[in-house]
Amino acid sequence: MVDSVDSSYRWVMPLLNVVVTLIVIGVVLWLINLIPMQGTIKSILNAVVVIAVVLWLLYGFGIINSSGGVHLPVVK
Repeated sequence: MVDSVDSSYRWVMPLLNVVVTLIVIGVVLWLINLIPMQGTIKSILNAVVVIAVVLWLLYGFGIINSSGGVHLPVVK
């Protein structure tokens, strides 16, 4: 009986972690855009953060792995 509660807990926490992390990254991007600096530097910083987040999400959902291999899901 404890296993069924524990298994559902494992699925909820990663989703909650993803949502909280995306909110924090959004706040960081907003703060970067508030800092007075040259527009091209802001664009580069925004692009680096967005690319890092996309790669993190792909790794987190198992589409890419640590060795660089790409695993595409099978659609039936």
